[in-house]
Amino acid sequence: MTYRGLILISCVVLAACASNSSSSENVRICDVDCHVQPKSQVNYQPMQSASSTEEDARIAALQRAAETNPRAAYDLGLRYFRGDGIGQNSYQAIVWMRKSAEAGYLDAQKALGVFYLFGLEEMGADPREAEKWLSIAAGRGDKESANLLVQARAAKQSDEDDYKWRTQWRGVYYGYWNSGYAYRGYWRGSAWYWP
Repeated sequence: MTYRGLILISCVVLAACASNSSSSENVRICDVDCHVQPKSQVNYQPMQSASSTEEDARIAALQRAAETNPRAAYDLGLRYFRGDGIGQNSYQAIVWMRKSAEAGYLDAQKALGVFYLFGLEEMGADPREAEKWLSIAAGRGDKESANLLVQARAAKQSDEDDYKWRTQWRGVYYGYWNSGYAYRGYWRGSAWYWP
């Protein structure tokens, strides 16, 4: 079948779905397939459970706390990275990690360095930015950051080696950030606490 034939068939199918030859009490619904449904019929929409409502309140409280607390910003960035209790969003993960790192929180400085070293989903690696954050964390005595700093500096030198190293080790470090690093705050009753 030609491209023109496919377009013609698609137009015919869309026109069939769009036509509404039924009475005014009915509506034609085209999702997976087309069907007529009475306008008075209510589609099933599950209500939020108490636990998801509580989870929403916890995330909202965490977002408020993250505005002023670097540990809360770190936790929120980590939750965005993992998609834990909130939709996974790499951009927001970096925004909140950066806010925490700029406030001087060591774990966030290391996390930001790792994010830039390996790159996140749609964001490619940025060895210069990785070197900046990892050198700050290494200068504060973090041994893991010191080891990664060597790799960040090497990545700046050679794009080919950088690509090979990132593709070989990205999964390992993503695994650490997904399960090996703990949140710093905890929810107690109705509020977040950071020891």
